Formats: sequence, structure tokens, C-alpha cells
Amino acid sequence: MNWDVIQGKWKQVKGSVKEKWGELTDDELDQIDGNKDKLAGKLQEKYGWAKNDAEREIDDYFRDKS
Repeated sequence: MNWDVIQGKWKQVKGSVKEKWGELTDDELDQIDGNKDKLAGKLQEKYGWAKNDAEREIDDYFRDKS
């Protein structure tokens, strides 16, 4: 799925994002607001992943959604 589409549909997508990465709070998801870099940063913070691991997780997750 194109990231511009994800940003545009963030309110609809964030529920499934929370299911996938349950450590993220509703407030954090609101702050991320569809920004891929912010999402990667929060995943790094919450799960202790390296930046490229977080980005790979995001890409894999949203590739499966398209």
C-alpha cells in the first residue's frame, strides 16, 4: 500500500496498527498521524528495534494489507 494512501486513511488504519503493535497507545497513534518516520521511531522506542528493523516491520505489515 502506498504510504500517501496510508496517511490519508490513518484514522481507519490505526486500529489495525494498534492490534499489530499493542505497545502503542492511542495518544501515540494520534501523534504519529500517519507519519512513517514517527511510527518507526515509536516502534524503536517501544520494542528496542534498530531503525531498519522497524522500517522493515512497517513495510512488511502494510505490504500484506494491499
